[in-house]
Amino acid sequence: MMRRPNRLHHTAYTSKDLEATRKFYEEVIGLPLIATYTEMDELFGKDRTYCHVFFELADGSCLAFFQFADKVDEAEFSPPMPESPFHHIALQVDAETQAELEARIKAAGITEPDTYVLEHGYCRSVYVKDPNGMILEFTLDTPEAVAPDVDAKRRAEARAELARWLAGDHRNNNPYRHAA
Repeated sequence: MMRRPNRLHHTAYTSKDLEATRKFYEEVIGLPLIATYTEMDELFGKDRTYCHVFFELADGSCLAFFQFADKVDEAEFSPPMPESPFHHIALQVDAETQAELEARIKAAGITEPDTYVLEHGYCRSVYVKDPNGMILEFTLDTPEAVAPDVDAKRRAEARAELARWLAGDHRNNNPYRHAA
């Protein structure tokens, strides 16, 4: 078997306002700030000064953000966040955590369109936009969709289902949301 990475270490994004980012991730989402590195390095032919912060998930992985001291560096390394809901980070949660997150998001005054819920059938997802414009999804899997026999079947069929889709057969195969 091919060796693979153990787990996500961190994802990295840029921020124009690390205090707004900190407040959102610590006070609303509940992820503790566990490391802050302030650095100056020669990167890509120029000295760059930046701050790199890490917010920890329950498994030890992190969401990380950079803020540049120089607005020119910020513009160079901070592409606009996509407006598409198909660009997001999905984090798995249990029912109690999802309910608590929904309450904290509401208490923080975050409303539609910056937060919404989608029932995917195989999971229920709460979406919220962070201060950087990034969309986070908090996903609660339905017990039926993660049952060992269902999981084994999905894994066994994954390549064939992809091949079917790529060949032009776009029939639905989500029995939890729509009739297959």
